[in-house]
Amino acid sequence: MKKPPRDEPRDDLTVTPPKTWAAGVPAVVHALEYSLEQTSPRQGAVDLLTMNQVDGIDCPGCAWADPAPGRRHRNEYCENGAKHINDEATTRRITADFFREHSVSDLGRRSDMWLNQQGRLTEPMVKRPGSDHYEPISWRDALNLLAEELKALDTPDEAVFYTSGRVSNEAAFVLQLFARAYGTNNLPDCSNMCHESSGFALHETLGTGKGTVSLDDLHHADLIFLVGQNPGTNHPRQLSALEQAKSNGARIVAVNPLPEAGLLRFKNPQKARGLIGQGVRIADRFLHIRPGGDMALFQALNRLLLESEDARPGKVLDHDFIHGCTSGFEEFAEHARDVSWDDVLTATGLTREEIEQVRDDVLRSERVIVCWAMGITQHKHGVPTIREIVNFLLLRGNLGRAGAGACPVRGHSNVQGDRTMGIWEQMPDSFLDALQREFGFDPPRAHGLDSVNSIKAMREGRIKFFLGVAGNFVRAAPDSAVTEEAMRSCRLTAHVSTKLNGSHTVCGQTALILPTLGRTERDQQAGGEQFVTVENSMSEVHTSRGRLKPASSLLLSEVAILCRLARRTLGDGPGNVPWEEFEADYSAIRDRISRIVPGLHDFNRRVARPGGIRLPNPVNEGVYRTATGKAMFTSNTVHVPQVPEGHLLLQTLRSHDQWNTIPYTQNDRYRGIHGSRRVVLVNPADLSALALTGGDHVDLVSVWHDDAERRAEGFEVVPYPTARGSAAAYYPETQVLVPLDSVADISNQPTSKGIVVRLERAAP
Repeated sequence: MKKPPRDEPRDDLTVTPPKTWAAGVPAVVHALEYSLEQTSPRQGAVDLLTMNQVDGIDCPGCAWADPAPGRRHRNEYCENGAKHINDEATTRRITADFFREHSVSDLGRRSDMWLNQQGRLTEPMVKRPGSDHYEPISWRDALNLLAEELKALDTPDEAVFYTSGRVSNEAAFVLQLFARAYGTNNLPDCSNMCHESSGFALHETLGTGKGTVSLDDLHHADLIFLVGQNPGTNHPRQLSALEQAKSNGARIVAVNPLPEAGLLRFKNPQKARGLIGQGVRIADRFLHIRPGGDMALFQALNRLLLESEDARPGKVLDHDFIHGCTSGFEEFAEHARDVSWDDVLTATGLTREEIEQVRDDVLRSERVIVCWAMGITQHKHGVPTIREIVNFLLLRGNLGRAGAGACPVRGHSNVQGDRTMGIWEQMPDSFLDALQREFGFDPPRAHGLDSVNSIKAMREGRIKFFLGVAGNFVRAAPDSAVTEEAMRSCRLTAHVSTKLNGSHTVCGQTALILPTLGRTERDQQAGGEQFVTVENSMSEVHTSRGRLKPASSLLLSEVAILCRLARRTLGDGPGNVPWEEFEADYSAIRDRISRIVPGLHDFNRRVARPGGIRLPNPVNEGVYRTATGKAMFTSNTVHVPQVPEGHLLLQTLRSHDQWNTIPYTQNDRYRGIHGSRRVVLVNPADLSALALTGGDHVDLVSVWHDDAERRAEGFEVVPYPTARGSAAAYYPETQVLVPLDSVADISNQPTSKGIVVRLERAAP
């Protein structure tokens, strides 16, 4: 194990050709190198050999599903999962001495990579009004401080309770229960910034906000679309599922503004051909689409399918399904036939021939799945784009049957489970009614604040208290300068965290750091050793049980922190919530969940079985809880991104050595970027038109309809095969460019994949 760095890494950019394949031997080497920098070989082995195994530790990284028990590899994890779990299990520690040495101002000048590398938080800390240092505080005093602040607010709606996807089902349920018993629905979460558009579009058209497919469906699909998604970096274990699908005869169409390594070829490090051979080709067809052009692509495909039906009546569309299970087809078909090819080709940057070839792939396929991620959702027209994907699936009956369906791929371990547990500012009355019956109090009914609206309310002085449970809200949020100013306007900010991040340096008048157990650690409570549960992208709920000794004897679990805070804040009311019992024995929480959340009846017994519980999806039972009682075709106005001459459309993205807001190194080896993150990737033809060359230094300036200047300074230009008219740069460094008001229609999700920017030569 290496000691934590004292200094920031020096920017020293080296550019090599992008990789044309993902994983293989380098993935194993890089995973082991990073793991051994963080922890001991023995501790690392405990983590890795139990990760994603039955009765083991669920990977705290992405939300990809595990194979069924009996089909799992002994090493059921990816390179990034190995880095992530051992980053949490690091033997590095942050103590009070660290905070005496480093002021908040000093820490605020540090990168999130440096902050993360300092190690695990070990005791509660407080920054008091007027101070520039955190100092130790006892748990009793910290929780009393929080409770007294909550009780002093003029209204419960002056508080915000934010959640990240790392939080377990049990902690998420307790948090939303506490917030609602306190009297507010202000429950923003990371979903507001990643897949909110998916939820709104799927709820409207299918009656459920979740995907409809399983791993087995992927394995047996004939055709799989990967749209606005980079599985090689963000969901690497998906590549194993795609490899299985390919071996079963599937074809794959990748649609992306960048030709990512994981979309091209996969060398499975658990197979000989992945270690010494060529691996497997992933994408049979790659569509190099402009950012934001996906809606136009699917509208064109839908028009082509309707025209194919005209030429071969009864041979193309699934008329039985359309007539029996859907509504709105005639209006949709009339609209789709009028889609302009000029608009389609302008929006997509593709040729008509390329799109017609995909149409032919579809016509040869009985079972089709469409997977998508934030390359779709983080656009102004994200919701109508997903509605158009649903139209595409409905036309040939590719919903509610094996090997077909909709697959929004979530990017954080339990982000879907948190929503199932009630972490949403707009939970339906059916859920709130169930809470009322179970606990004897009437939850507030008015919708609360999502992430964007929480920032606006802080800025306007309407929010005075912020509690974040996991995550790195300040860095994940858009419009960094505005978000930081808003957070600093709060009377109290507090974060339940395992490690230090940038949000801890952006403080209200009073600020608290509440250190908590990680997913990897044993959770011992009065009722014995506990396990927690999580839900993956495919609605499978299963256990996670930590195996390591806690990083500090002063750590409390998330459940314990929230239950103790609830008791101090609420006393004996309202209702009859047994907070002390919940803290002592998490099975008591699951008993209550079983009577509130549909599909989780007999929760404790069923989740203990190998593989856990797969929640029912009404679509797969032929049930559509929509306004019409059927799956809904919709008519959507095509969106053609408008970019002024001399400007580019910027998308933010992660590097390969990164998880969410935290980079692990300065490298992004799949894209050939080494030693620096302040780079902007631009198509060589666009660089020529802008009179720029590789190695030039520029500032990125976003263009919006207000008077604010949003500038990210000091980026080095790298020629790269981005789609013409577009650029790409790393998140969260470029969140400063995303205007707070630049949000997706309907979902209010920030539009981090569609920011108009100009490149200005940096001052020497």
